[in-house]
Parts: sequence; structure tokens; C-alpha cells
Amino acid sequence: MRLFFLIMFQLATCTLLFSQEITVQGKVVDALGSKGIKAKIKYKSYPTGGITGNFNDSTFTFTIFGSSKYQVTAEAEGYIPRTVIVTPTEALNGIIKRDIQLTSTGRAIRLEHLIFEMGRAVINSKSYDGLDELVAMMKENTKVVIQLEGHTDNIGNAEKNMELSQNRVEAVKKYLVSKGIAKDRIKIKAFGGSQPLSTDRTEEARALNRRVEMRILKD
Repeated sequence: MRLFFLIMFQLATCTLLFSQEITVQGKVVDALGSKGIKAKIKYKSYPTGGITGNFNDSTFTFTIFGSSKYQVTAEAEGYIPRTVIVTPTEALNGIIKRDIQLTSTGRAIRLEHLIFEMGRAVINSKSYDGLDELVAMMKENTKVVIQLEGHTDNIGNAEKNMELSQNRVEAVKKYLVSKGIAKDRIKIKAFGGSQPLSTDRTEEARALNRRVEMRILKD
């Protein structure tokens, strides 16, 4: 009997959580200057897209219910489209705050939160959420062609660094293709350690230099 009441309590708790009203709110800003950008903003339930909504503004606010994730895409002239995915578990006091940073067309975007195993081309599972946002953006913008650009730090053997950067961008491409993005929409290029962002010899600088960037070739 005690087990029965425990199960019923857990079910009631889950029902309350999934029926909770959650407000999603944010701004669309320039990635460099943080100024507000008026954009076409579209949100929809993820991944089905059964619930949708639109804004034409530099800010957005909408309400969600249940346990479904939602994707929010912002597009503005002169900027690369960006999609973020929000989930109810992010809510704090019934509110999810998520700004969208847009990068100017022609610039490369660093794929933030992309983690590889040390010295290898194996993607850590903690990276999947960020990569799924890139997938969602490419599915929302079906004409977009991207180039993935791999960089390592500039310490060690140059040939091995070039090989590692090549293998890592290939691993990212493989993940995107596994999620339904056509191979011919993803180009890859490896730079090894030839284009460091910092020439300092500190560990912080080395970590800054190890990166995969995404560049829009066609939109």
C-alpha cells in the first residue's frame, strides 16, 4: 500500500510539472556589440513542429506547457541565422531566459561547447545539444551550405595537428549527416595550428586555439 501511494505521489508530481505554464523570453543581439537586432523570429515545438509562432522584433516572449522542447530561430539581414533549443528543465521560477546572438555574414562562428576527448576526434556527448541547434538551423534554412573549419593549438607536430583537425571536422560532419543533413551541404577544411587566435604559451591560450568554426558558404 505504501508503494502504491508513493507511485501515485510521483505521478501527481510529474503531472504538475508537465502542466506548468512556462514563459520563454529573450533578446536578439549582435554577437560583438550586444546591440538589439530586429529580426524575424520563429518558434516551434521540437522536433515535431506542431506548435508554432512568429515575431518581427528584437525581443520575444511566448508560453509553453508540458515537457516538450522548443526551437527558436532568428534571421536578420546581414547576419547568419541562428537557432537555439530550449527545454522546460531550464526554467527558473517558471521563466526561461535565452538570448540569441547573431554573427555578421561572412564571419566564422565558433561552435561553443563542442568537446572532444583529449588528442582524439571523439565528440563528448555533452556537445550534442549544441550540435542539435546547428542541425535545427540547417533544417529551418534548407538552402544553407556551411563549411566546418578545424583548428588545433600550435604546440607539437604540425602534421599530426593537421590530421587531428581534419578528423575532428569529419566527426562533426558525420554527426550532422546522422541527423538528416545532406552531405553536400557540409564542406570541411582543416588548418591544424596554423591560425591561432592567441600566440601566448599559456593553457588558456591553447584552449582558445583548439576549436571548430562554422562558416556560411551559401544561404
